[in-house]
Amino acid sequence: MKSPTLGIAIITYNAAARLAQCLDSVSFADDIVIVDGGSTDATVGIAQAHRARVIEARDWPGFGPQKNRALDALATDWVLSIDADEVVTPELAASIRAAITRPQADVYSVDRLSSFCGTWVRHSGWYPDWIPRLFKRGAARFSSDLVHERLVFSTNEPAIRLNGRLMHYSYEDFETVLRKLDAYSTAGAVQRHAAGKRGGFGVALTRGTWAFLRTYFLRRGFLDGRTGFMIALFNAQTVYYRFLKLEHLNERR
Repeated sequence: MKSPTLGIAIITYNAAARLAQCLDSVSFADDIVIVDGGSTDATVGIAQAHRARVIEARDWPGFGPQKNRALDALATDWVLSIDADEVVTPELAASIRAAITRPQADVYSVDRLSSFCGTWVRHSGWYPDWIPRLFKRGAARFSSDLVHERLVFSTNEPAIRLNGRLMHYSYEDFETVLRKLDAYSTAGAVQRHAAGKRGGFGVALTRGTWAFLRTYFLRRGFLDGRTGFMIALFNAQTVYYRFLKLEHLNERR
């Protein structure tokens, strides 16, 4: 009997910092597809050196559609979708190989642990963080959201959890924090603007304050110490600027 094949789907843009480590961790896969948004650093060269197929797509339709482009480029039996700043641990790799060899479901979730400026975060709404990432090709696709995309299943069967962790180096430094704050707040504003939502200073202040309180207290960010406070503040600022930018878009219209 033919062994099931595994493909890796990744999207990139100036992702050279962790890409080599990411690709090394999935070297057991049969095919690796990277959809690149026009990187100006060493991203493409690193990808090619790790036998990945690189597809250039500079028009940037949003995170969800861009990830679906990577899915569509794969012809393997199974797909593992990861980000360029995520690393599959050996234990998770073994779980993935076992799951596709003796499948018990069409979709599997992984246990993701994320870092913030060098600190692994275990509260603040960041952990535990079980996310569906491994699935039989055709069993799932990403939503069309510009940001905070989600995997949509074609069946109602629940995802099974895999052993091992996916290490997520999400915010390596403060420059990355500020860059993502701007990018995420803009994308969120554009998405809400397209849906006819309204913004404004009052909404921005109220929603931003609630984002801080929810992260720091309800999601126990205080247990993460200084890092938890920074994450709560980051969430608050992202939401605050999202609704200010939304009001600006509405005024321009």
